[in-house]
Amino acid sequence: MNDKNVYTYISVIICTYNRDKYIYNVLKSVAENNLDTSLYEVVLVNNNSTDNTESECKRFEIDFPNVSFQYHLECNQGLSYARNRGIAEAKGNVVVYVDDDATVNTEYLTTYYQFFNKNPNVYAAGGPILPVYETEEPKWFSHYTRQLITGRLYLGNEAREFSKGAFPGGGNAAYRKSVFDKVGLFNPELGRKGNSLIGAEEKDLFDKMVDNGIKFYYLPDAILYHIIPPTKLTNDYFQRLTYSIGKSERIRTLAISKKKYYSRLFSEAVKWAATIVLWSKFFFTANVQKGNKLLLFRYNVTKGLLGR
Repeated sequence: MNDKNVYTYISVIICTYNRDKYIYNVLKSVAENNLDTSLYEVVLVNNNSTDNTESECKRFEIDFPNVSFQYHLECNQGLSYARNRGIAEAKGNVVVYVDDDATVNTEYLTTYYQFFNKNPNVYAAGGPILPVYETEEPKWFSHYTRQLITGRLYLGNEAREFSKGAFPGGGNAAYRKSVFDKVGLFNPELGRKGNSLIGAEEKDLFDKMVDNGIKFYYLPDAILYHIIPPTKLTNDYFQRLTYSIGKSERIRTLAISKKKYYSRLFSEAVKWAATIVLWSKFFFTANVQKGNKLLLFRYNVTKGLLGR
């Protein structure tokens, strides 16, 4: 890693698939940031969208001609392919991934820019992810299922290193580009592919960073507002997502070693014990619906982890 003393230039990478309803607004929120446009670019990677994504991107280009904007079509289906394409096309020495169904606050880019300038020995960071519902939050939501469905992440209003086992959300994460030379790119076997809900590509990357002694920090002023449509609050989505979490972990750990997979199975047993304790608490506080969702969550994850 040799970019410690190089000026900071940010590449905002947005990977998208059939999100024409949201893509203009996320681009607009980036363009309306208070960081000078000479200090960043936007790299949009369209992963075979079949909707009006391309025309929405062209509209953005016309409306914000002062923003350096790259548009690329990645034909290999999969979020990891799109993310890797973004790295390949990025001109910046810092890359920031922003989800395509979100918006960011006006201080977002300045927060990352100043942080990486002031901390040359830190190579990754992430900020809060706050859900914005298009409808009301379901009554069965608890702290745990809310985080599961929305990706909510909030660790307070002080910047600090992520604690052991915690890492930034993939839709709001920044890296020095040299990190990928050290730990490799995103695993194409992981991550969303079309309508598939396979994930864990970010966890896979951050685990490799931990193994290489690379630290990452939480920045409270780099805020991403994640839009949650009604389709993500249905029982069908919950079932598919929770099963896919287990399946993703099976793929991820077996790609490392059988020992890693068996270790993950052991941790699943521990999580079952914790889930039963939590269910009991919900039961005795007349919140059975919330507790039952946790049991279903754990059951589906385990099923996916076992490959059933």
